[in-house]
Amino acid sequence: MSIRSFAMALIAGVLGALMAAQAPAQDRDHALRYVSQFPLIGDDGGVVPNHTVTLPAPIEKMPGVVTAANPDGKTTLIEFYDLNCPFCRIASVDIEDMVSTDGDLKLVLVPYPVLGPASVAASQVELALAQLATPQQFYAYHHKIYAQRGTITGLRAFQLARESGFDGRAIDSISDSDDVAQTIKAHLALGKSLGISATPGFIIGGVAVLGYPGRHALQAMIDAVRSCGKVACQSTSPHSQ
Repeated sequence: MSIRSFAMALIAGVLGALMAAQAPAQDRDHALRYVSQFPLIGDDGGVVPNHTVTLPAPIEKMPGVVTAANPDGKTTLIEFYDLNCPFCRIASVDIEDMVSTDGDLKLVLVPYPVLGPASVAASQVELALAQLATPQQFYAYHHKIYAQRGTITGLRAFQLARESGFDGRAIDSISDSDDVAQTIKAHLALGKSLGISATPGFIIGGVAVLGYPGRHALQAMIDAVRSCGKVACQSTSPHSQ
């Protein structure tokens, strides 16, 4: 797979805009990472940063977003992830087990390539598969990516897609298209608007959770949303720590 001038312009433009936007707000964002609107504690005993969000529209309807498991599930877990995020890799194993044993959990995956040019290039390939593959095939590829070691580049993502049986020419054509470029921009803009400043980032019950809290903590949030409609039932109202 070749990374053409269009793709390189996309990478430079998107990442340059993100860095320019983040620089003036670095201190603010650093502080917000430690804000916990609801009293959520991770498996490691630490406070889990979180805040309430208002979704502009159903995220699963956006181009490039895949409902990877249980489309009819009553509880929705939305994950923003980067293919080179080590904590996303850990989360993927736990979440796969969760959706396989919980018929009411709907998993929505949002490719969110914020960790550099390699992630953007790999995401181009993955977004091509979002058009070519079934949700089940996409999710299988998602796990195949995370089973790899080292940096996932566009070339490695392409090779894995070919090994999974997808048409290389179709992947190459779609991944370098304007549609995919606009999809990446839209995902990055959405994540920024929702305050997703860490990967993985989750949205459940109208709350954004930043970083991976661990299997048990994430399950506790899901159970709480089902029980009382909030990510933490013991709290009668949100509060800051």
